[in-house]
Amino acid sequence: MRTSIKTRLVEVVVPVHDEQRALRASVTRLHDYLTATFPYGFRITIADNASTDNTWLLARELAAELPHVRVVHLEEKGRGRALRKVWSQSDADVVSYMDVDLSTDLDAFLPLVAPLLSGHSDLAIGTRLAPAARVERGPKREVISRCYNLLLHALLGARFTDAQCGFKAVRTEVAQALLPAVEDEQWFFDTELLLLAQRHGLRIHEVPVDWVDDPDSRVDVVRTALDDLRGMARLARAHALRAPIPSRQVPRGLARQLPRFAIVGVFSTLAYLGLYTLLRGALAPMPANAIALLVTAVANTAANRRFTFGISGPAGVVRHQFEGLIAFLVGLALTTGGLALLPGGVSHGVELAAVVLANALATLVRFLLLRVWVFNPRRVSR
Repeated sequence: MRTSIKTRLVEVVVPVHDEQRALRASVTRLHDYLTATFPYGFRITIADNASTDNTWLLARELAAELPHVRVVHLEEKGRGRALRKVWSQSDADVVSYMDVDLSTDLDAFLPLVAPLLSGHSDLAIGTRLAPAARVERGPKREVISRCYNLLLHALLGARFTDAQCGFKAVRTEVAQALLPAVEDEQWFFDTELLLLAQRHGLRIHEVPVDWVDDPDSRVDVVRTALDDLRGMARLARAHALRAPIPSRQVPRGLARQLPRFAIVGVFSTLAYLGLYTLLRGALAPMPANAIALLVTAVANTAANRRFTFGISGPAGVVRHQFEGLIAFLVGLALTTGGLALLPGGVSHGVELAAVVLANALATLVRFLLLRVWVFNPRRVSR
């Protein structure tokens, strides 16, 4: 007798914090959709992490009303923390999660989990950056998302396209094997899990999605981006210490220099963002950008001189800083050009994202200039 596919179980986690406005409508819609169309068994788990409004009460009411809904309560806030708790204890074949606003079209859910249930893939993510995806969102989120993924590719070698989309699934045995090594408990949780899976050679399936931005979203995009940058810095440092690039695959010295340059670059970016934001309280975008970039460029050159290229002592310091300022002018031109191209009246978040993207491009040029010119061993030794 053939076993029904209903015996396969997929757990859908909806992590929430102070979401009384959207919770009932979203969970009811998700439950009705899966009941009517999903060919596998399912369970919806509302993971309330430290809500201060009526979210927990509403979640309990939904669990009492809907047969496939259960609730979990956490005393501490954190999306990653909520997912870790539910996924680590799940008895389902596949664990997944989606944002409570249901910004992603639910028709993508079966294509998301099917390759995991068949054994074809180990993890699956929705992607808003694939050509086949259809996305409606404002320029602020668009620019920050693309900058974030560009930095992931440049600094940490990510090969997946969209780390932040709140629409992911993992084979439960894979999730439970990886979770002990994931440190973040907040928004960077997803990215760290994916990078860890990639490092272990696991198969990551990507599904282009239709996605509509929630205009009432209360996520602090800029603060979240800064937290993610700190997470990238932590992983870049760990990667440099634990998994250096084999020197036979790259030019001599590059295996040591690239990860160290990446670490310095991440901390320089954090310092730049903080200084730029501080200066914008008193200055216009152009002078704030120039001052912030100049200060961090001087510090960046000094750090790369000692940490990346291994040069100590006072000899050549003035020349190195002078030539490092040439690279600074490249960054200034790129970031100033990026600001000049922005239409008038854009938000501070869009403005900040534009200069981050321009800085990412300038960083690539800067590394080449520092390596082949400023700190070239043939010149340093003279």
